[in-house]
Amino acid sequence: MSVKKQREKLVVQKYGGATLSDPTKIKQVAQKIFDLHKSGLQVVVVVSAMGETTNKLIELAHQVSARPSLRELDMLLSVGERISMSLLSMALNDLGCLAISFTGSQAGIFTDDSHVNANIIDVKPFRVEGALKENKIVILAGFQGVSPNTKEITTLGRGGSDISAVAMAGYLKADRCEILKDVVGVYTADPKLVPSAKPLAKLNYEHLLEMTTWGAKVLHRRSVSLAAEKQVNLYVGAAANSQNTGTTISDSVNFETQFVLAINSFSSVYELKFNTASEKFKDEFSILLQNNQIAQMQFLFSNSHKHYFTAPQETLASVHEFETLQSFYKITTSKLASVSATYSQTTSEKLLIETRNILTQKNIEIYEGFKTKFSLHFIINSQQKDAAIQILHDLISNSNF
Repeated sequence: MSVKKQREKLVVQKYGGATLSDPTKIKQVAQKIFDLHKSGLQVVVVVSAMGETTNKLIELAHQVSARPSLRELDMLLSVGERISMSLLSMALNDLGCLAISFTGSQAGIFTDDSHVNANIIDVKPFRVEGALKENKIVILAGFQGVSPNTKEITTLGRGGSDISAVAMAGYLKADRCEILKDVVGVYTADPKLVPSAKPLAKLNYEHLLEMTTWGAKVLHRRSVSLAAEKQVNLYVGAAANSQNTGTTISDSVNFETQFVLAINSFSSVYELKFNTASEKFKDEFSILLQNNQIAQMQFLFSNSHKHYFTAPQETLASVHEFETLQSFYKITTSKLASVSATYSQTTSEKLLIETRNILTQKNIEIYEGFKTKFSLHFIINSQQKDAAIQILHDLISNSNF
């Protein structure tokens, strides 16, 4: 009787731009991947663009065009990851390890027709699977794909390499998907703003999705949602850390008491005033969003009188242009920020009132306060953001971690 050969363990690793920012770091990453492969694992690696390459490409685009064509912007931005993937593959081959690099389209990452903020609709990584059968290390350009309808190159938005990695891990049924960065895991706050911030050892998908939705930049929120849907075992840690002491994310993590997990924020929040009825606004503005004319714009809070949103800098030119061309809205203030406290258990109106009082007693000016399932959110003056983050982070008990 023939015995079916057990599949080798497969790990998908994603390396952030900071871990690939220069040739020396690329060689260090290559050595780590080489050692992992030598231990008997199959390895698929997804890479971001080197260092600040994406930001520099965006700046370059705006030096030649006030509002770059989104199609051409995707063509430009996709170059960054292609540089990383080819250099890393060269470094691995020099170590004596068979490695091959693929663009998003070559790897079978199929998206919708949108530019700058496309969604993955299918994954057909036939060339990836073929290379793995040949015992090669596969290096993929993250952040990009191709529309099967238009045959155009598309990009997935800021942090899109996380989405690429999770999508590939889900399809290949990887044993683990590692998001490797220049930090040791998911923190209770941005350690650059809060020196006392601590890494979290474990989280569940739902809490991490809440955190990334409200400003945590450690992972793209769509990658967390996809990981939950596909039940991908996630790990976030430092690329240089060999001790495996980062943050693991799964649906098996539960918290038995109520406490503050993490504080996150958006540095730039904008208020819109509508000059037409809200329903008309929603219809007209939803068309703009569906057509991807205002990409990556996220509404934080809306009622009949106030509407707050955030968006990356490259999107604001589009927002301001439509403000000029259309008559149904106007940006009334841009000197705002948001701070959010994510809790281990569901929030309440009582908790919202108590937390608002803590902030106001410290002279934090609050424009709006509201809650979601696990988080409390406050729209505040942007000049008070750092102070508000520290005040809320002080609520975190040292005994919880």
